[in-house]
Amino acid sequence: MVGATSEVHRSLLRALYSALRTVGSQPATSPEAVRWVQRTRAALEPYLEGSDPLLIRVLRSQLYFGGDPAPNDIGSFVYHAHVLATLKEAGVGAVQFRSLPDPRELETFLRLLERVSAPQPDPSKVQHLRKGMAARGIRSIVVASAAQIDDAYGPGASKEAAKRTYRLSIQVSRELFTGTRLGRSANVAEVRQAVQGIVEGVLSDEASLGGLSALRSYDDYLFTHAVNVCIFCVAIGRRLGLSKAQLYDLGHAALVHDLGMSRIPREILTKPSALSPEERRIMQSHTWLGALSVFDLRDYGDIPLHSMIAAYEHHLRPDGTGYPEQRRLREPTIFSKIIAVAAAFDAATNERAYQEGRPADKVMLELWKDESRGFDPVVVKALINLLGIYPVGTCVILDSYELALVHSANSDAAFLHRPVVRLLSDADGVWLQPAPLVDLADTDDSGRFARSIIKVTSPERYGIDVSHHLG
Repeated sequence: MVGATSEVHRSLLRALYSALRTVGSQPATSPEAVRWVQRTRAALEPYLEGSDPLLIRVLRSQLYFGGDPAPNDIGSFVYHAHVLATLKEAGVGAVQFRSLPDPRELETFLRLLERVSAPQPDPSKVQHLRKGMAARGIRSIVVASAAQIDDAYGPGASKEAAKRTYRLSIQVSRELFTGTRLGRSANVAEVRQAVQGIVEGVLSDEASLGGLSALRSYDDYLFTHAVNVCIFCVAIGRRLGLSKAQLYDLGHAALVHDLGMSRIPREILTKPSALSPEERRIMQSHTWLGALSVFDLRDYGDIPLHSMIAAYEHHLRPDGTGYPEQRRLREPTIFSKIIAVAAAFDAATNERAYQEGRPADKVMLELWKDESRGFDPVVVKALINLLGIYPVGTCVILDSYELALVHSANSDAAFLHRPVVRLLSDADGVWLQPAPLVDLADTDDSGRFARSIIKVTSPERYGIDVSHHLG
């Protein structure tokens, strides 16, 4: 099913949760069991209306229905946690519904799944599940083990797919900006393809693609900045509840938001000292030049209006400050607000000709607390929830005197200040091979946190190649 709504996903998640709990405690003929099996079957129907099967898969701590993450908000947390735990305890990495199962098949499958997920010492539960399904003639449902899914969709595969998407997007961004500077026609189809790859990548594995934004390139700043902002914006938009179609439009607007920079003289872009008032005026003209540059792309395909508006507005503030100067107050669009926050964060943490990259945690704190910057607090909060207080790639020193690199934000919002880190060296400064992952929310036997961050430091100071650990 293409473009399933969150309510369709929510209905299936709740039905699976209730059916699993019911068949695990009541006989198949009980009215309650019959009712929830029927509801689960009805919830599956929208996904199987065409000829495509439905794949429900487990990726770390998230369920996916097709290419979309299953709801995991406050209202769905209990449902998500129970279904996820049932599949994990059964050793199941994915369930494929090839066609709509009849009630008997579905009830039998759910009962078998619930049975093998119960605590027991047998490590080959998924094999028992398959044998039970085959013995009972279940043909419309297929299961794959967690190991099989790790091979196809796991961290290694996800990371490689993310790197391919990132490299392609950088290449498309470079060609777009260079072509605009030289007056050449742009390949709008390639731009759309790059945006589509980013949206699909964020929806399927946000962590792998988002982590690559921590890889900095001084020489390719303009191109990597556009791609990083695109990734951040799509991920923020997803957390704000934008539809997939809206995420495509937002991603396109983010990728071209700074296209006007291609018309700014290089000597101004690369000047290592403060700009003169005239040079600053020229630099600020990139907003309306960007809107014109995006408008010029219309000859090569349909360009979303949002992209032109965002190129013009992304340095405007709701209180009238920012640029370009306005004769009357105007409220920037939600796309412009999202791009403004993402662009400010990426720009401040990147090294450029006239500035050193600043620690991400301090930049994040400024975005949140400095009201004079005029950023939308809801968007800033979404960015913090996305990246955590310490974004991926941040080098930190722990109170155990170990050196670590932030690997991912903690999945529990209560522990945003306690990310998952990769330990690079022990307390004596000995480099660890391999470098283990540690959750800073873990506690010791006394209930105290085993490790805490005491300081953010520069990876260059210790000769750490962030790309080696994240790329």
